[in-house]
This record gives sequence, structure tokens and C-alpha cells, in this order.
Amino acid sequence: MNSTHPGASLLIGVAILAVLLWALWPKRGLLALLNRARMNTRRALLEDALKFLFDCEYKGVSCGLNSIAGNLNISADKAAHLLNRLRAMGLIRMEEQEFFLTDTGRPYALRIVRVHRIWERYLADETGMGPMEWHGEADLQEHNMSAEAADELAARMGNPVFDPHGDPIPSARGELPAHRGRALSTLREGDIAQILHIEDEPHTIYEQLTALGLYPGMQVYVMDITEGKVSFAANGEECVLTPLFASSVTVELLPERAPLPQKYELLSSLKLGEKAEVVGISPNCRGQQRRRLMDLGVVPGTIISAELRSASNDPVAYRIMGATIAIRKDQASLIFINKKEALPNEQTSGL
Repeated sequence: MNSTHPGASLLIGVAILAVLLWALWPKRGLLALLNRARMNTRRALLEDALKFLFDCEYKGVSCGLNSIAGNLNISADKAAHLLNRLRAMGLIRMEEQEFFLTDTGRPYALRIVRVHRIWERYLADETGMGPMEWHGEADLQEHNMSAEAADELAARMGNPVFDPHGDPIPSARGELPAHRGRALSTLREGDIAQILHIEDEPHTIYEQLTALGLYPGMQVYVMDITEGKVSFAANGEECVLTPLFASSVTVELLPERAPLPQKYELLSSLKLGEKAEVVGISPNCRGQQRRRLMDLGVVPGTIISAELRSASNDPVAYRIMGATIAIRKDQASLIFINKKEALPNEQTSGL
């Protein structure tokens, strides 16, 4: 007959008691932490629904049960339960199977939208994070940052009025300009327009639009419209999108006489021994990366030459203002230049 040593039994009992205390401890125990995480997840889902409802309302798009379920990637039953909770909280109302924000729900939604867009602008301008990461990180932050902290961050950045996708940032008082523009897919052949906004959801469509180098402020010229594609010129390059992808680009028509910007060559195309004048830096180059290039002298009017390639051809050493600087190809492709055969008044000292 086996017997357990009294000391061992005591240790086991103490261990079990400690585990129970850890699990059941008010506010800081395991169950409390799990319950808080579950409540935070539920709150985030509620706030995501409010944000989507605001976006639909702002753009004048109808918002029903299925569209909400699709946007939040949840089942229709779960979406119905979520909407019932929002109605019970007095944040939304329903009219003829469509949902709208109430006077109480709209300020709540605006706060979420403001935090999201301020944080995206911060990531774009103040960090080295790429465009494909801005939205996801802002989605996480929007549920945790207070309105006061968002106001402080906005003030440090000079109170920007647009996020990096071209969306207006609500003011601290919830003010927004009226929605303007139309989808690129609705234009006709020969139309000239300026990009106002690029939709960052869904992720796959935004990735394709980013790969084409499209950005708010860019001018486009519609070359051809067919049932299955939209062909247009942007920055001197021909781009082709399906109507679905083109509908994620919001543009504003320009007068036909508005000149299209000429196509500039890229620094990455400069061959060894060639020299060029810097015209500018692409708006897609932001934040620390942009400041670094400008600190190195990459500003309009600067003369730059390709001096030396590495064994792998990347990076390339360029001569800028008497100094030799290594710049990688992906960065050099964001610098616009005009190649010069003969540069008058060129300063050759140190070259």
C-alpha cells in the first residue's frame, strides 16, 4: 500500500491553492484577465462596426446587415447580435433594413476614425513603417488610444488634416469637410483627374494599387474604358485596372486644359558616369526615409552622379554635394531626376 509523504502532500496542497488564488484573484487573476480580454475584443468589434457605419454614411452608401457582416468578416447571425447591442446602447438606429448612427453614436464613431487616421499619419511620416502596415497598426491603436493622447500626437505633427491615403482627419470637435470625388471606374475616355483618396481595404486591392505607385495628389489621364478594364496614364506610365480595383481610387475631375506632369526619370536608371539634376522625391517616400535623403542633399536642383556599383549592383554610390553616398535601388527609384548631357555652371570641385 503506497503512502504519500506528509511534506509532499502539503506542498501539493499549497501549489493547488496558489493556482486557484492566481486564477480567481480579483482584477489581476487569470479569469479576470481573460474576461477583460474578451470584453476588449467585444468592444473593438462594436467600435469597428461604428467606424464602418460612419464611413458608409459619409460616402452616402447604404449599410445593411450583410455589408456590415462582410466588412467585419463575421457571420450574419453574429452581426445581427452585434447590431442589436448597438441599438440597445442607443448608438445606431434602423430604418427599412438599413442602419444609421444616432446623435450619440456619431461622435463615438468620429473619435475612433480620428484616432485611426492620426495614427496612420504618424506611422507614415514619423516611422520607417511601410504603407502595407499602416492600416493594421492603426486598427490596433484606435481601440486603445484616448482622445487626449490623440490630440497631443496630432499637435506634435502640426495638426494634419489628411491621412496618408487622402482621407480627411476629423478635427478634435468632430468637424469634417463634405465628401467629394468619384470612383476612377466612373470616368470616361479622355478625362483628366487628380487622385484624392486610395482605399486601404481590402488589403489585396490596396497592395496592387500601392505596387502601381499611385498616391493622393497624382494626376491621371483615362486612355481607354472597356467592360473588363480601365486604362489610364499616371506619371507617364500606362496602368491597367479592373473596374473593381479602379473603384477603390477616388478622383476629382480636372479641366481638360490642366497640364499633365511630365514623366521624370528615376535615379535608379542613372548609369555609371552619368549626371543628372534632382527634380524631387516621390510622395511615396515619407518620414525618416525622406528626411534622410533630404539631409544628404537630395533636394530639387542638386546635381548627382553615379560613381560606383557594389558587387550585387545594389546599393550604388552616388556623388552628391562633394560627398559619396550609398543609396539602395528601392530608395533611388523614389527620386525623380532630369539627365543632363552638359551641365552649365557645374561645380566640378571634388568630383
